[in-house]
Amino acid sequence: MLSRRVPNSAVDPDQSSGLPGLMLPVAALVLAAAGLILPSGPGSPLLFGASAGLIVMALWTSVHKPIRDRIDRSLPRDLQDRLTATQTIAVVTAEDGRVIAANGKGEKFGFRDRGAPMSKALGQLSIDPDGTIARVMVRLTDDDIADARLGLLPDSDRLQATRYGKRHIFWTVLPGDKLSDLAVMTVSAQSVRLNEIAKTMLGGVPIGLADSLAGRELRNGGMVSLPRVDTTPLSARLFQLRSTGLSVEYAIIPDPANLPDTTVVQTPVSATDDLLRLLPVPMLKIGADGMLLEANVEARSILALDDRKLPPLFELVEGMGRPIAEWISEAASGRGLLKPEIVRAVIPGQELYLQITLGRMLEKGEVVLVGILNDATELKTLEAQFVQSQKMQAIGQLAGGVAHDFNNLLTAISGHCDLLLLRHDARDPDYADLIQISQNANRAASLVGQLLAFSRKQNLKPQSLDLRDTMVDLAHLLNRLIGERVQLDVTHAPGPQLIRADRRQLEQVIVNLVVNARDAMPDGGKITVQTRSEFLSEELTRDRARLLPGDYVVIEVADTGVGIPEEVVSKIFEPFFTTKKTGEGTGLGLSTAYGIVKQTGGFIFVDSRPNEGTTFSLYFPAASPDDPKAEAPKRSRALTAPRKLEASILLVEDEAPVRAFACRALSLRGYNVIEAENAEEALEILSDKQLTVDLFVTDVIMPGMDGPTWVRRALKDRPDTGVVFMSGYAEEGRAEKQSRIPNSDFLPKPFSLNQLTNLVHEKLH
Repeated sequence: MLSRRVPNSAVDPDQSSGLPGLMLPVAALVLAAAGLILPSGPGSPLLFGASAGLIVMALWTSVHKPIRDRIDRSLPRDLQDRLTATQTIAVVTAEDGRVIAANGKGEKFGFRDRGAPMSKALGQLSIDPDGTIARVMVRLTDDDIADARLGLLPDSDRLQATRYGKRHIFWTVLPGDKLSDLAVMTVSAQSVRLNEIAKTMLGGVPIGLADSLAGRELRNGGMVSLPRVDTTPLSARLFQLRSTGLSVEYAIIPDPANLPDTTVVQTPVSATDDLLRLLPVPMLKIGADGMLLEANVEARSILALDDRKLPPLFELVEGMGRPIAEWISEAASGRGLLKPEIVRAVIPGQELYLQITLGRMLEKGEVVLVGILNDATELKTLEAQFVQSQKMQAIGQLAGGVAHDFNNLLTAISGHCDLLLLRHDARDPDYADLIQISQNANRAASLVGQLLAFSRKQNLKPQSLDLRDTMVDLAHLLNRLIGERVQLDVTHAPGPQLIRADRRQLEQVIVNLVVNARDAMPDGGKITVQTRSEFLSEELTRDRARLLPGDYVVIEVADTGVGIPEEVVSKIFEPFFTTKKTGEGTGLGLSTAYGIVKQTGGFIFVDSRPNEGTTFSLYFPAASPDDPKAEAPKRSRALTAPRKLEASILLVEDEAPVRAFACRALSLRGYNVIEAENAEEALEILSDKQLTVDLFVTDVIMPGMDGPTWVRRALKDRPDTGVVFMSGYAEEGRAEKQSRIPNSDFLPKPFSLNQLTNLVHEKLH
């Protein structure tokens, strides 16, 4: 291991005493000043002083600056010694890959530009300089030494890196052995040379080979037509093996797809064999019956194959839409070639998808297939995430759509139940049944509310909250929920922790997380709820979420339970997904929490280890102390028994059961109720100028004209009339159209008899 010390000689002149460095400029100034105060004239000291000053200043500029630059880039002594002693190409770069220094051979190959990216000069040695450097750096994170091939062959030159402290990386090029027996063509500015395999492939050295390549741009992997001796030209691809700066070596790989079958048979297959074995691309040779004939090193690594046995392809992968045998049979007959197919690798405990592209060729008169493999796991993951997001969006739209109908039904059920309860007391035998109906209607309303929370369409009333106060008030409820076997620890970091959120919905999120933590510890354990402030100095990307820099308030709910299996973590926020037994959970707890957090503008993340515990982290943008507080809740005044016909109410509701309940409820309170089925009927009733109406109670969404529209027309003639809007559509509850109507209130469905009559009483009195 190399020493990490930095020699004392490496001192920045700007940070030293500066005496030696200042001697030249000070001397120049003294000479110039002396010249100014002495008599002038030809040959006078003035001319001498000025000239000497300028000369000395020029010397300081030309000499001192390179010295300073060299010292700024000075290296530890042992690193300098290693750079000088290395006989091959050696380069020292910074952590970002920019060149700091190079030895003589390195400078000859272009590593002489200080501060330039290393990949710029490495292009002379590698077909993919950036990729080669990236592969080395990935391995270098786990080890002090890492290397990667510069060419396609195992015996190609290798690029090796050694981490040297936190600031320097030492790179060297390790020479490879001789080229193996691929067909190799060496192209220089003056000539084209072929090895013996290439000569056999082209039938000798074709006349005009150099002329056919002159002036052409030879791309790595590009298709070319090479002349052959006494036969048709050969269509082949050229793969760059190495570059020496003066010449480039290419492997000649015939393209069987563009050749007649006879030509393929006559082509030496050793080139294909070498390509299959040596290329750093996963490749397979497959028989027409699906048997695996050969697999190169990369393919064996991906498919977890050993060197002893090559099973049939259908035992290694399974088709996503059709059997593997059918796909192989079609390819062997010449159909569907070069069309990628996505398959799933059958590897226990591993989720691996592969994209396989098949090509067809003849070998010794038999049809064989050559398959190129690409890892498509990330692609399938993104596809699954897209499908999941589409599914969740559809569920969200469904939730918003059915909420209106469900809320109307629940309003009618709970409302008529309330009417029956007015005529039955606790001694009545039917009283318990009515209570059960009422409670279950409320549970159903809660489920609809959770669906709306998941789809982020419920009404929120954000206010400035200090989490310390919120958690203190909530701690008593949480202690009752978790029971005696589970310990609850609530801690707060010092300082204010302000966010803007709906208090009731935020409490629901915390309760859901704590209840889940309790259920994950059937034998008892500890739940820790922590709140703190956190400043992000740079953008944080996690789980496809982007947190912009700024102040955040973080809530962490951690448990010591059984944890969440890795294959389940990605599904926990899906609606109706639950690992609990039937009847123990609805699967809406975490999806509801997710919807509330996202609608509030926050983020929720999960970290879990099986048998160790789970931590949910909630990030909310920090609120300013000057943010407006929520309106103080109105105090409910005691209801006085209204007189008969005390006020007239126009009730507009298209759902007959809801209209019937609301009419009876208001009539029982002593109001004169005028019913209308839709907005058009309501405006026709109001056309009677002699009719007195004290309050409009109307649904928001109705067939034909909606509530806000007809109310706005009616208020032109009756400007002082109060308005109560009802709606089962959550997104319409605080709609801009309704909020602009003066003296209006909103009553979300489902509502109870008391909620309706209390709001009407407040509006009228």
